[in-house]
Amino acid sequence: MQRTLYRSREQKMLAGVCGGLAEYFDLDVTIVRLALAFIIFFTGIIPGLIFYFLAAMIMPARP
Repeated sequence: MQRTLYRSREQKMLAGVCGGLAEYFDLDVTIVRLALAFIIFFTGIIPGLIFYFLAAMIMPARP
């Protein structure tokens, strides 16, 4: 069975990117959100935000 990466409609705070990643990798959404927050904080705010918004534009919403 092929899995597809979608933005989440249920686990959504801004665009559903973290929720979609958590569903795809079968993780708790809190862990994914904390990991993204650490990545944004330690790499600089701008590159992390660019990643998030690019992912939000590229990842389709769950049908």
